[in-house]
Amino acid sequence: MPGHAARVATVGVDDRVRDDRGRFVPGSVSTPPRNVGVAQLVTLTAAKTVSNFGVRWVPFFLPTLATAFAATTGQMTAVLGVAEMAGLSTLLIARHLDAGRERQAIAGAMVFVAVGSATATIGSFAGFSVAYFLIVLGATLCTIGGHTFLSRRVRYARRARAIGTFELSWALALLVGAPGAALLIRSVGWRGPFVVAAILAVAALVALVVQPDRSTVLADATNSDPPRRLTTEAWLAVGASSAIAVTGLTTIAVAGTWLDDALGVSTGGVGAVAIAFGLAELTASSTSAAMADRIGPARATRIAILVAVAGLLVMMQAGTSLAIGAIGLLCFFVGFEFSIVTSFSIVSESLPAARGRVLATNTAVATVLRGAGVAISGTLYERFGVSGPATVSITTATVAVVALTVLRRRR
Repeated sequence: MPGHAARVATVGVDDRVRDDRGRFVPGSVSTPPRNVGVAQLVTLTAAKTVSNFGVRWVPFFLPTLATAFAATTGQMTAVLGVAEMAGLSTLLIARHLDAGRERQAIAGAMVFVAVGSATATIGSFAGFSVAYFLIVLGATLCTIGGHTFLSRRVRYARRARAIGTFELSWALALLVGAPGAALLIRSVGWRGPFVVAAILAVAALVALVVQPDRSTVLADATNSDPPRRLTTEAWLAVGASSAIAVTGLTTIAVAGTWLDDALGVSTGGVGAVAIAFGLAELTASSTSAAMADRIGPARATRIAILVAVAGLLVMMQAGTSLAIGAIGLLCFFVGFEFSIVTSFSIVSESLPAARGRVLATNTAVATVLRGAGVAISGTLYERFGVSGPATVSITTATVAVVALTVLRRRR
């Protein structure tokens, strides 16, 4: 990829303004340099928004796609769950990420999203199964490539802000993508969102290729002899972040179906509801970017998890009430979004000498657990309603809080 080679920063690595309990760290640097330019961060965020759109709109319109592919809800969620296994690919590129090839990974991700989206338009259930796997693979590579790129260049004192900005893409993909998908489905049919995703992925690829890389790599990210094994602290951070991922995706996978079946929300209504939730997620991501560094990433994450659990409990009691269900789902979305975004900063600093590997491990572990949660979500929903997947989400949320608490005490 064209552009200047990334340089290595020679400043020190004691850059934490506050620790995970929100306390000032003696000798910390209050105004560390910005190692990634605004234009580059915008391009990375735009690329991730495209890949996230390819993934995010599907669960909200699962009933429509199930009809198009002559499949049941259980079959469709099974495809979503199997596709999550694409995240295991990160283990194959971990050393390449630590070697500075993050931008190549993101560019490759756009290729997978474009090819997968185009494949889905074939119209068969088998074609959709392959297509969605490729789209998730692209989204995974884009995420891990972006997280590693930022973690190796942005100091910890500002990392939650940088990653939070990058992860605005998750909310933007829903805020703009879900109602956009609803409009496309109603006007041109279910193939519309797939075609648009393919076109946008190609455009993002071009933008990534032509933009030069003038970023600066942190000194502690250039270890020529990285540790061979993850530390206990790294595994605790990975466990917490992975558990949060399961908390979110297990229930999100059936959110569209629940809105349709239990609350009587039409396809167009799902798009309207998604706008509200997209705004809530955007607020959560923005708040994470602005506040997590101030109060401490671990503390902020635990608080957000509790908000998500409260939302799940409300959803379980909603019955057929759209007002109560919407409030619960809103709290759940906000809590999940804030907690998962902030957890990435915690993981990235758990093993500074091998950030690419620990982030890749986190993605792989989360992939297996999240995939299992998504795969069983449809069956649980069919048997127990929304209480089935919500109970799994509450359980994994509890695991995440415990892991973060132990991690804080060890530090």
